[in-house]
Amino acid sequence: MDIHEHQAKEILARFGVPVPPGALAWSPEQAEYRARELGGGPCVVKAQIHSGGRGEAGGVRVCKSPDAAREFAAALLGRTLVTRQTGERGRSVDRLWVEAATDIAQEMYLGFVLDRKSERIMIVASRHGGMEIEDLAETDPDSLVRMVIDPATGLVEYQARELAFALGLTGPQVAQMVQVVRACYRAYRDLDATMVEINPLVVTGAGDLIALDAKMSFDTNALFRRREVAALRDRAQEDPRESYAHDHGLAYVGLDGDIGCIINGAGLAMATMDMIKIAGGAPANFLDIGGGASPERVCQAFRTVLTDPKVKVILVNIFAGINRCDWVAEGVVQACRTLDLKVPVVVRLSGTNVEEGRRIVRESGLPLVTADTLAEAADRAVAAREPVAA
Repeated sequence: MDIHEHQAKEILARFGVPVPPGALAWSPEQAEYRARELGGGPCVVKAQIHSGGRGEAGGVRVCKSPDAAREFAAALLGRTLVTRQTGERGRSVDRLWVEAATDIAQEMYLGFVLDRKSERIMIVASRHGGMEIEDLAETDPDSLVRMVIDPATGLVEYQARELAFALGLTGPQVAQMVQVVRACYRAYRDLDATMVEINPLVVTGAGDLIALDAKMSFDTNALFRRREVAALRDRAQEDPRESYAHDHGLAYVGLDGDIGCIINGAGLAMATMDMIKIAGGAPANFLDIGGGASPERVCQAFRTVLTDPKVKVILVNIFAGINRCDWVAEGVVQACRTLDLKVPVVVRLSGTNVEEGRRIVRESGLPLVTADTLAEAADRAVAAREPVAA
């Protein structure tokens, strides 16, 4: 789960990360008032959406006066901001963050991420801030400093000092960097985060370190014990398909294709999407119905897939172990009869009670396309979508 910049800053500030003074604004008049509260001098007005690259898309501006802040807020609020991370749909701007302008002498990058290869929390830092980490890795990989944290000891203070030295900091800035790094680690650890990013972390003209921008993501599976984090969720910023699936207990990731996938097991889902691409198609989603799928759950999976208007065919690929093919078949038939489907459905069943499942599909009297192998199912799904697409 992602949160907004102002929420991430509020969390990090509680753990001891220095951030510029600022406040939230929901209207142009409130943006002007916030700017006056900050002293009436130059301020920065930022669109609050779940995406990076806001500045490039026109979502961030330095305003020299409260009147300028009001004018920019009026042009920005209610607008759909399209960045390179949002895709064509963009994100709607319904709130702004107004903060005091900062005298910047140097920009740096600091991030904490989960490194699945080493199964450790990894710190990634660079002397060059203000850029996306992917761009830094491509344009200047030598500038990246990586440091792995041992879970047995946690972050050790000497590691934070070494990081400060690697970024070229000296004197009092080293102690400030140690404070920032340790605070970020505690926030990451204590709140079940999956990412903490400060970009840029700046050195001011006075020599102080301040987090000018911040992002945090959290482990969705741990939200049940982090209610204060769960309360920060902004559904308006989420893919409506994924939000709908989450509310119904389904693992779903929206993609850009037009072949809807209903599958059990993440590995089988990945293989199915690969086979669809090999066959010349493109998956519209990743949907894992999980184990013990009842007919009602399968029917709900169909409803979830159909929330995407781009879907032109649905591929059901089930390898039953804990699941049973007859349960899935009953769910497919129930969905086709109750949802009045207008798109073709390709069904491939294998595993527990497969013969009974195939009999249910065969005797349903519905125009369901069946397949015996994954490759055959992918080919038939691609073939079935072409007349619909045309």
